Parts: sequence; C-alpha cells; structure tokens
Amino acid sequence: MKRWSKISFKRIEPFLYLAPFLIGIIIFTLYPIFNVFFMSFKENYKYLTGEFSGYGFDNFVQILSDPYFIQSLKNTFSYVLIVIPISTCLAIVFAVLLNQNIKLKALFQTAYFLPMVTSVTAVGMAWKFMFNYNSGLINFFLNLLGFEGINWLQIASNNFAALAIFGICNILPFIIILLLSGLQNIDPLYYTAAKVDGANTLTCFFRITLPLLAPTICMVLIVNTISTFKVFNELFPLFNGPGIAYNLFTVVYYIYYQFRGLTPPKYGLAAAAAIILFIIIFCFTMIQLYVQKKYSLEENKS
Repeated sequence: MKRWSKISFKRIEPFLYLAPFLIGIIIFTLYPIFNVFFMSFKENYKYLTGEFSGYGFDNFVQILSDPYFIQSLKNTFSYVLIVIPISTCLAIVFAVLLNQNIKLKALFQTAYFLPMVTSVTAVGMAWKFMFNYNSGLINFFLNLLGFEGINWLQIASNNFAALAIFGICNILPFIIILLLSGLQNIDPLYYTAAKVDGANTLTCFFRITLPLLAPTICMVLIVNTISTFKVFNELFPLFNGPGIAYNLFTVVYYIYYQFRGLTPPKYGLAAAAAIILFIIIFCFTMIQLYVQKKYSLEENKS
C-alpha cells in the first residue's frame, strides 16, 4: 500500500508544483478571455446587475458603424505600418554599429537602452517638452537647418506625426537589444572568409548579416506588431487623450473610452472591440509566421 501511495504521489507531485501557476492562469487569463468573448455577444449588457436582453451581433454592428471606431482602426493600422518598418530599419543600423569594436561602446549602449528601463510616461513627458513649439529641441534644430518650426501638439493635423515619432523612438531600445543578441550569435568566421574573398562591408551586410539575422528580425516583427497594435500609453503624456481634436482614437483607446469615458459604460461595445482587435492581431501574426516559414523553407532548399 505504501509503495502504491508513493508512486501515485510522485505522479501528482509535478501538478502540485504547477497548481499555483495554473490557478493564476485560469483566474487572471483564461476566465477574462472567455468572459470578454461572451460579453461581446450580450446585447444591452449591464455589468453591475448582469442583466442583458439577449445574445446577438448588435454590439459588433454598433461599433462597425461608429465613426470613432472606424477612425481608431485607420489610426492603428497607420501607426503600425509606419512605426514597425522605420523602427526595425533604424534598429538594424544601430545594432550593427553598436556591435562593432568602437570607443565608448558601453556609453553608447547605455544611452540607447536607457529609455527601456524608464517609464513610458516619463519618456513621453520628455518628448512633450521636445515637441514644444516655442522652446522644444526639435523645432530648435529645424530652425538651425533653415526650416520653419512645426506646432506638433497644438495643431490636430500634426498630432499623428508626433505620436509616430515618439512611438518609433520608444520601441527602438527593445528591438536593438534583440538584434544585438542575434548579431552576437553570428560566427565571425563568416566575415573573415568573405573578406578573404574580397567582399566589402556592404556585401558582408547584405549577404551574411541580414540572412543570418532574418529569424531574429521575424521574431522582432511579430512581437512589435502585437505591441504596436495595442498603442495606448503613448497618447496620455503627449496629448492627455486621443489628440487635440479627438483625432487620435486607437482601438485600445476606443475600448478604454467605452468602459471608462461614457456614462453609463458600454461594456458590450468594449468587449466587441476587443474581440475585433484580437482577430486582427491574430491574422497579422499568422501571416508573419507563414511568411517566415516559407522563407526558411526556401533558404533550406537553396
């Protein structure tokens, strides 16, 4: 009996160690996901009483006909399509430069990585001062170059450009760290052999660095696409909301607005918007994974 009890305990022992983690996942991850999914189909849902008129697609119909939600989709897609390519290209250049044996290498790395360990709000406030029309550093340098200063924060048509610039610079440190780790895993013998064959720096970059760095770049694109689709925190330090003229609604801010900015809150609409955002991110992620897998297969064949 004792022998069988010891065997059975050994079988369940790993699950006992995993139990606190699994309970936390169920309570704080799985339950909210399923709750939001069912809430999105509840029409006229009242959170405090739990009452609703029935299940249907009315919440989805309402948000898809809401001009603010359509605007949030346009702004979010524009933000992703601008921030991701520019930040990735800049990060590749900076990572390659930081990977070289240059003087004050540690100082440059610290300068680039410092925003990553600083809160988004603090970094955003610094950028707000730099975007200032009269005394900001950006307009100061534009004036030095002979250009007229831009009113980034007080004119609605310039708000998105300011948000995109802040988003690009805010995401750079994380991308640089990932790319640096990928660069340091490339064997230096490849470069030595290429230089012996007469390859110059650009040839080494396009024929060795980029192909070997491709898996890391694909991972960076997937991770950052997910994070940029959820753009939200960047709006508050710069504009204290969705732009001067409510022209910078993003999907996540729209969700926040539905359950925090309205009286009474519309939880069903917020849940429906969250489901649509999940579907968009899921589709983009699947496309990127498919492209990455196809690229890897072609590389293996060649």
